[in-house]
Amino acid sequence: MTQLTAILIGAGARGAQSYAPYALDYPHELKFVAVAEASESRRNKFAEQHHIPSDCCFESWEQLLDRPQMADIAVICTQDQMHYKPTIQALAKKYHVLLEKPMSPSPMECIEMELVAKENERLLTICHVLRYTPFWSAIKRVISDGKIGQVVSIQLNENVGYWHIAHSFVRGNWNNSETSSPMILAKSCHDMDVLSWLMDQPCMRVSSYGSLMHFRSENAPEGAADYCLSGCAVESKCTYSAPRFYLGEGKGWARHFVDELTKENIVKGLQETNYGRCVYKSDNNVVDHQVVNMEFANGATAMFSMCGFTRHQERRIQIMGTGGEIRAEDSKIVVRDFLTHEETVIEIPEQASGHGGGDSGIVRSFLSEIRNFAGGESLTSASASVRSHMMAFAAEHSRLHNGKSVELDEFYKSIMNTEVYEQ
Repeated sequence: MTQLTAILIGAGARGAQSYAPYALDYPHELKFVAVAEASESRRNKFAEQHHIPSDCCFESWEQLLDRPQMADIAVICTQDQMHYKPTIQALAKKYHVLLEKPMSPSPMECIEMELVAKENERLLTICHVLRYTPFWSAIKRVISDGKIGQVVSIQLNENVGYWHIAHSFVRGNWNNSETSSPMILAKSCHDMDVLSWLMDQPCMRVSSYGSLMHFRSENAPEGAADYCLSGCAVESKCTYSAPRFYLGEGKGWARHFVDELTKENIVKGLQETNYGRCVYKSDNNVVDHQVVNMEFANGATAMFSMCGFTRHQERRIQIMGTGGEIRAEDSKIVVRDFLTHEETVIEIPEQASGHGGGDSGIVRSFLSEIRNFAGGESLTSASASVRSHMMAFAAEHSRLHNGKSVELDEFYKSIMNTEVYEQ
């Protein structure tokens, strides 16, 4: 098997800890030869793990991509609003690109990236990792095999988890749509993608409601301080206490703001970074709950609900067909036949890779698609991703306009005429 080479742009949690480890586990398939990362400690750690010489380590993606093409692949895992420029330049340099989701918080940039990939005859694959998991792949096979007849309606719940929404979307990098993306993109573009994939029909119209209901300054309890460790009078009784989480069961999540998980480092981080801020006194503006209604070309419908106020982080789905139904959650898929009343249970084994096996699954698939590339599309190519991104953009547009139904065709045309597009 031919070894492919890659550069990494953005050595944070997703790039360095989710996708790049594939090269360490399967060095005969993939090797990283360069890295661009602003953080010196992260850059050096990644270089040491992958044996990258110092002259192939860069502080910025601009420095790396100013060089002649160094590898077959560019893995781009910068922050949401930093995806567009390095992706365009990497494609122009003839790299195949594996891009972390979402593509961009700008609809027009998403469309342009798709077009540039086609112009340069390169794969641009978006990291919608759910499609690559054994769990979601099994659900897709049941539908494709006709086990439940024609799909009529899907209900998908994304239970974010009270601790996860506080970590990522109140205190963390995705807490403000002005600096990252709306929640429907940052967290739930996975769900828009998987719904589009399972339906296998164009989405025609959407409507959406949702708001930032709880994590607001007016909901701060009396005595709350700006930081949990700055003499907060109610910290010990607060559900969202940062020290309780990061010094307890959520210690591993502290890797997002410290390099070494020592108690001293975590305490210092909680005193100096946003991860120690009061959840009621942060600069967050993304929703903490949202629902989206969708109608597809054949008349089928879907309902999606995202909520941050759940104990567990999980997705639950019910797919209703003319001949049966699927109910699935965690690692269990139950298929019920209407004619025979037979019930088939599919148990998915625990996966070693993150996102239920999706992190390694997408890298494995991407490498195979490059080796056999003849100008086609990947499973989660930019073309497929743009369709689900438009569903997310339309949903956010509807939410901001009192739930008004949005026609996808008209919405797309409005984006192409940027003078009339209003986000």
